[in-house]
Amino acid sequence: MQPLNLPPCELAIREENGTTQVFDIVRKRHVALTPEEWVRQHIIHALHGTGYPLELMQVEGSLTLNGLTKRCDIVVYNSEIKPRMIVECKKPEVPLTQKVIDQICRYNMVHQVPYLYITNGLQHIICKVDNEKKCLLQIRTLPPWEELNQ
Repeated sequence: MQPLNLPPCELAIREENGTTQVFDIVRKRHVALTPEEWVRQHIIHALHGTGYPLELMQVEGSLTLNGLTKRCDIVVYNSEIKPRMIVECKKPEVPLTQKVIDQICRYNMVHQVPYLYITNGLQHIICKVDNEKKCLLQIRTLPPWEELNQ
């Protein structure tokens, strides 16, 4: 798999029935190792490495939007189980376009989190949601867990 612009991490990878799988430390099971999953697993490890608790992350959680079922790649909750950040992962070949930003904003219509994180593993866009001005403010770094946990 392609090297990413993320801290290196140890992933448990195996071959099962002709499919390469990776162990997801949040879902606690092996899943198919696709290019998008490669990015998602690196993000999970990077978030956890900076203090985000695994037990407060949800991977591939479903939501209903306009009568359709969608899935968020990662939702990070605070200790009161209130959603605080949505992470949208794309495979490295997918550019982070307005279409991707629109996608995560639609998800946020349901979750109403203060932070959005969009990544393809090479490029990262982190935004703080300004509800008063109804806009996104791009920020340089992820909020520390202590801030997200408020």
